[in-house]
Amino acid sequence: MPAMLIADDNEQITKILAKFAQKEGFTADTVYDGAAALAQFARHPYDILLLDVMMPKTDGFAVCRTIRQHSNVPIIMITARGEDYERIMGLDIGADDYIVKPFSAPEVMARVRAVLRRLPPAAQQKELTLDNLILKTNDCRAVIADEAIPLTKKETDILQLLLENQGRVFSREHLLDSLWGAEYDGDTRTIDSHIKRLRAKLDAAEHPGWQIRTVWGIGYTLEVTPHEK
Repeated sequence: MPAMLIADDNEQITKILAKFAQKEGFTADTVYDGAAALAQFARHPYDILLLDVMMPKTDGFAVCRTIRQHSNVPIIMITARGEDYERIMGLDIGADDYIVKPFSAPEVMARVRAVLRRLPPAAQQKELTLDNLILKTNDCRAVIADEAIPLTKKETDILQLLLENQGRVFSREHLLDSLWGAEYDGDTRTIDSHIKRLRAKLDAAEHPGWQIRTVWGIGYTLEVTPHEK
């Protein structure tokens, strides 16, 4: 049975979400502050996390950032504020989706299903190579010239799609539909945030034979560049 951790300082919200999660076949644990969320996550494996942004002791952004240092578990952020900078910050630090209050519990469960549908079964996991790059999709890790680089699940999905379609230009809208699903109602800046973070990680190592290139006014492509090895 899949396990969900719900962290929100509003006890009524956590109870409602836990009830709907259980109807969906999850075991659901609830905590009411960020420190408790980190402690609970350290004790038990979870298949997905729902994190409120504004929590006492440790906010949701800090919880997400800490978990992303060692885990690619799907994370959905929840907030009462819908400002763009908060949404972008949450996605930048590794959240897989972002929901603004007020919301309906069935909508949250639909988002949960959508995020989990995008997780590949073990049989579909691959190891892709290009020049000095190896992408290990099963553990969300890139290796460049023997240097291991941890990636989030979404960064792995983006890089996998680009590697499997070298030279093809993908529009932001196409990337959103392919990797987030048609039901996702966010804007294309989500793609820009993830690409920026992915580039920063990959550029920590030298890779003269390839690059993720911006095609202005369209989107992104993985460009292979001739070089002397």
